[in-house]
Amino acid sequence: MPWSVRFRWSAALAAVALLLADLPAWASSLAAWRVSRSGQLELRTSIDVRPQAFFEAGTGFRGPRIWVDLPGAPSRTRTVRGSGALREVRIGRPDGFTTRLVLEFAPGTQLDPSGLRLVGTSRDRWRMELPGLGNQAGLGIGEGDFDAVARYGTDQQNFFPTAATPLSADGLPVVPRGRFKVVIDPGHGGPDPGAVGIGGLRETDVVLDVCLQIARLLQARGVQVLMTRTSEVDVDLPPRVALANSSGADLFVSVHANALSMARPDVNGIETFFFEGAGSPSRRLAVALQEQMVAISPGTPDRGVRTGRFFVIRRTVMPSALVEMGFLTGEIDSRRLADANFRRRMALALSAGILNALQERP
Repeated sequence: MPWSVRFRWSAALAAVALLLADLPAWASSLAAWRVSRSGQLELRTSIDVRPQAFFEAGTGFRGPRIWVDLPGAPSRTRTVRGSGALREVRIGRPDGFTTRLVLEFAPGTQLDPSGLRLVGTSRDRWRMELPGLGNQAGLGIGEGDFDAVARYGTDQQNFFPTAATPLSADGLPVVPRGRFKVVIDPGHGGPDPGAVGIGGLRETDVVLDVCLQIARLLQARGVQVLMTRTSEVDVDLPPRVALANSSGADLFVSVHANALSMARPDVNGIETFFFEGAGSPSRRLAVALQEQMVAISPGTPDRGVRTGRFFVIRRTVMPSALVEMGFLTGEIDSRRLADANFRRRMALALSAGILNALQERP
């Protein structure tokens, strides 16, 4: 079941709900919330909670509302006053088993329910874009600690071994600290494993491991990093693009691994795509990434830099590229991508390519 909650219009009220996790009634699963100045609702919840999200259109005297129901009742109900477009946020207890977070907007506020999606970005994080509300008065409020680290326990599924050697940014290109922002997009996730290759190697595991390491390396170089997902959750393509386009990022990089037939282990190779209509900055980014990946993959065919019409690079407004790190069904590539130490080298290579591209930014 997808983790994104989609809004569909039906008269004045639209609601699409995900199944609730079975949690104790006395423990609210809402740990923190905020409405950012850039126009995003963000939630931190208990692990593996699946919220219900609802929309109600406004009338002449009342503005539209968005509310999210989560399992477990809050210890106290309360109202946080806003201003401007966001009139107030209420935390309520409609029954002894539910926490309800309500965003009440001022009359006349325009919200298109077809563009509202509550998206899981990890097992305890959720985000909803509020198009058109960025930088308006009343935003920039919230409660709770968003920096807390989730504890997944020993029963977490799909453990994927990573390299034992320490991750270090030493030797990577240097850019001005605090100047740049990059969105890293690990392809697929959750119920969508992407390609599955030799030995059951899954694309989602490979790309997430590499991307998490890229994020740490870029952060060590003073680059702000946003990720479209940070664990095994399903994120649709439009929310990935919406996150990038609303963030003011300098670059967008989507990371994937290729596959063909299991009967074709002879097909290997690395390639990078950019959208032709995006212009030369996207092509330069793609070239920078391809050069670095090929350099650490001797014997793997260089399939080159190509134009492509993938949704995430066609709809993003900043220079964007989509990389294919090799074929999970290829005899050469699959062995390498299954090796944690090679994935470490790949993360370093892609980080170097990104930093080289940032050095060329005006």
